[in-house]
Amino acid sequence: MANLKDRFPENVDGKYYVTTDCIDCDLCRENAPSNFARNDQTGFSYVFKQPAARDEEHQCEEAMKGCPVDAIGNDAQLSLF
Repeated sequence: MANLKDRFPENVDGKYYVTTDCIDCDLCRENAPSNFARNDQTGFSYVFKQPAARDEEHQCEEAMKGCPVDAIGNDAQLSLF
């Protein structure tokens, strides 16, 4: 389970975030390309844009559920939908 205290500083503020557990598998970027990006210098993913529509929310949820190392978290208190 992702821990908020381990989130990368590159994540934009908001519900979703990626933690230092990321192994750069590319799953989140494939599932939610409008929200996740890769830091090419350090080799990890981060949330560059929080979901702004239900379809993006669904894609982020799928990315989080599919993450093989549970490096994607969300703060349900910040839910927009």
